[in-house]
Amino acid sequence: MVRLFVPLPQPIPSEVTLTDERRHYLVHVLRLEAGDALEVFDGQGRACDARVVELTPEHVRLSLGAARVTPPRREVAVVQGLPKGDKLEWVLQKGTELGASAFWPVDTVRSVVKLEPKRAVERTGRWMKIVEEAARQCRRNDVPPVHAPRPLAEAVRALAPGTVVLVLDEEESAVPLGEAFRAAGPGTPVALVVGPEGGLAREEVSALWALGAKPVTLGARILRTETAALAALAVMMHLDGELG
Repeated sequence: MVRLFVPLPQPIPSEVTLTDERRHYLVHVLRLEAGDALEVFDGQGRACDARVVELTPEHVRLSLGAARVTPPRREVAVVQGLPKGDKLEWVLQKGTELGASAFWPVDTVRSVVKLEPKRAVERTGRWMKIVEEAARQCRRNDVPPVHAPRPLAEAVRALAPGTVVLVLDEEESAVPLGEAFRAAGPGTPVALVVGPEGGLAREEVSALWALGAKPVTLGARILRTETAALAALAVMMHLDGELG
């Protein structure tokens, strides 16, 4: 079935009117007509059946059915050192499929990419569209936020209180990711810190230890930054009974 991301108020109304990009997508891309059915999700964990009631050159009007609410899941945030090229877009897309609850792109000592404020705003808008589309395709009803890029320590300090911070670090004596994830306890929010190409500088790692972070490893293999984040998410999703 066709799915469409539409931010909705609380409670969900009986009808909603769409204009601009969403109207264009339904009319010119999907070529829906009056009477056609689709599913609407609001990015906050709610979805409902919908039907096209009216199409005009200016808008599309949908009728909405009763809301279906996705049960809450453990929050697993990805704190990703800014990598080169389109690697972050890959992490955002596939990380959304693998259940990440939020993404924090961070500037690190070894990050080659350095974004000026205006460019950072533009990139963040593009990243959110990637995450919204990934949520639509993988049938998630929630859309994980992509926070604006910021320094690593600042992002970690901004995490919700009680979040267990796990840092992928191949240079330190670290416990296996699975062991540390189980030790966090069921339902405890977790944040995974992944360095960019070249990993984290030792002074950054020391600063994270001072903030209470724990070193973890995925094993003997050395993975690329974009692979490491996704492999770790898959491990955690499996341990929570959501994969495999």
